[in-house]
Parts: sequence; structure tokens; C-alpha cells
Amino acid sequence: MSRRPPKAYRDVKFLTSPQARAIRILSEYLQPDARFRKQKIHDTIVFFGSARMSDRETAQRAIVQAHDALTRRQAQRLLRASSYYEDARELARLLTQWSLALPSEPARFVICSGGGPGIMEAANRGAHDAGGKSIGLNISLPFEQLPNPYITPALSFEFHYFFMRKYWFAYLAKALVVFPGGFGTCDELMEILTLNQTGKFKKKMLVLIYGKKYWDEVLNFDAMERWGMIDPPDRQFIQYADHPREAFNLITTWLTKNYPSP
Repeated sequence: MSRRPPKAYRDVKFLTSPQARAIRILSEYLQPDARFRKQKIHDTIVFFGSARMSDRETAQRAIVQAHDALTRRQAQRLLRASSYYEDARELARLLTQWSLALPSEPARFVICSGGGPGIMEAANRGAHDAGGKSIGLNISLPFEQLPNPYITPALSFEFHYFFMRKYWFAYLAKALVVFPGGFGTCDELMEILTLNQTGKFKKKMLVLIYGKKYWDEVLNFDAMERWGMIDPPDRQFIQYADHPREAFNLITTWLTKNYPSP
């Protein structure tokens, strides 16, 4: 008696083949969309920043455990950068407390991160501290970036395609907070700025750059404007902050003005 062949949507070999790439891409749109709708997530505040940071306690422990001059210098650098982790955690906590107190149900402006360690962990951790939900949009990488433990389980995602992950960062966000970071952080920041500049967003988006001393060394928007590569209006949605309370006031004032509760 002949066996039935597998149906196409149950054929794992086909679904993971190059021919089914379009199906996999579509899945990374439809499945998150269904889950966000189920959790009633309407908008987010996205945190970007380096994965190479830790909380102060972990950094201090690394210094104690350092066994040579090189690892000690690395640990000291980690300790210096830990202030950004602590600030991101505090800012996410403040924003989540504010969001939960808004006269809207369910809560708006949910904290969203890339789901990994460093600043991403700090953002999810701060929301967790405040008793709120938070989102983690993780990405599968060769060096295995695991989801941090502070993401709301129902809002923990694992993407294969960077561009689909970026779509979900951009689509739900009303504000973006950019902490110090490397290539990935710069890539994410520039993509959001480009979408703003070119009018691809049909919404207003605040970009708050946190840590002016770091970013002034890494990015020189004044030089871009001076050379005529950007225009003054291109910077209208960029703000700067160096302290959690300052950032909190800027973000909540902007969101209240541009996205008032119904």
C-alpha cells in the first residue's frame, strides 16, 4: 500500500530549502504579527546599544577575577562602561512605570530590545523591575546570542533575517533610545534616521542619542551638515541625553505631545 507524500507545508526539507526562502521571510512577518496582536502590543520604545556591556556588579567581579594585565584592563573598561548598563536599566524602569500609569488599556509604549545581553538586557531588566512587559527581538548568530532572562516569555522572538528583525523594530516604535554601541548599533541608528529623512515613516519618530561624549567621537553630524551631506531639518527629531531622568523627561514629553492617550 503506497504512503501519501507529505503536504508541502509539512515538508521540512522543502521549507528549509532555497526555493522556500520567500515562505520563511513571510513567516517572520506573519508569526510576530499574530503574537503582537494577541498580546495587544500597539507601540514600543526601542533600546539599541552594545551587547558588550554588563551591570556594575559583574564588571567589579571581573576585575577581582582578572589574572593578568590584559584581562584586568578589559575588566576595567567593562566597569567604566557599566554606567551605561545601569542607566539603560533605570531609564527602562522609569518609562515602564510611566506607561503602566497611562489611562489606556493595555499599556502603551512597551520597552523593546534586541533580546541579547548588554544594553539589550538592561532595557528588558528595567521593564521587569517595574513589573511591565518587554519585548526581545533576538537574532540567530554564529556565536549564539541567547535571549536574556528578563524578556516577557510571550514576547521573546528569534529571527533569522536581519531585515525582518529591523522591520519589527521600526514598525511598532514611536521612540528610539540609542546607547553607545558598535557596528550593529550604528547600522540600526542610521537605518532609522534614513527612514525619517526620506519620509518613509508615516509617523513621527523620536531618536534620542544617549551618551553625548561617546557619540560625539563616533558620529559627527555637524560635519555632515557642514559638508552639505545632510540638511538642518534632517536633525529635527534627534535629541541627546546623559542621565536617565533627563532622557525620561524628554521622551515622555515628546510622546505625550505627539501620541496623546485616547
